[in-house]
Amino acid sequence: MEKNKQIQVGLLAVLALLLIANLFGGGFKNWFKSEGDKLRESAAASMVASDGSVENNAGNIPGTNVNSTLAPSGPVTMIQYENDKFDFGTVDEGEVVKHVFKFKNAGNEPLLITNAKGSCGCTVPTWPQEPIAPGAFGEIKVEFNSKGKPGRQSKKVTVTANTTPTETFIEVMGEVKGKEQPAVKGGTPQ
Repeated sequence: MEKNKQIQVGLLAVLALLLIANLFGGGFKNWFKSEGDKLRESAAASMVASDGSVENNAGNIPGTNVNSTLAPSGPVTMIQYENDKFDFGTVDEGEVVKHVFKFKNAGNEPLLITNAKGSCGCTVPTWPQEPIAPGAFGEIKVEFNSKGKPGRQSKKVTVTANTTPTETFIEVMGEVKGKEQPAVKGGTPQ
């Protein structure tokens, strides 16, 4: 009988230790991780969007495998675009319009752009993967493919970063002249 009580007390002590470890230390799993592992997990956990989703943007956080839109938490800064709109004028359908949006980190913390997404697949942005120091400049390159897009066009790119607000917008716009359809004589083509 005495041995059963010792086992029960031992099990209760183990349960209490597990409970304390979970409450204050994230469990025992963190006790055996390297500082690099902890840093990557912390960075990934802090980059959660308002809808609860997370994204690893082509290797922004090495060793993580998460998907969706990143909205970093922690210190915030400000992004200031030279121009947030670009009017490309009139182009022929099928032309690819390229423009570089220049910006400045106008805050006091490093600026980290975690995602930039076009309003459709025809608009593809490329952004710096490394942090931009306070006062430094950076560029977001945007390509708009006008194939199959005749008429007036306005395409936004949503830029997600550690800024207030988390999302800012840049825009390319202009007119796409549609391709002329060949005239058909005598009814339907053969």
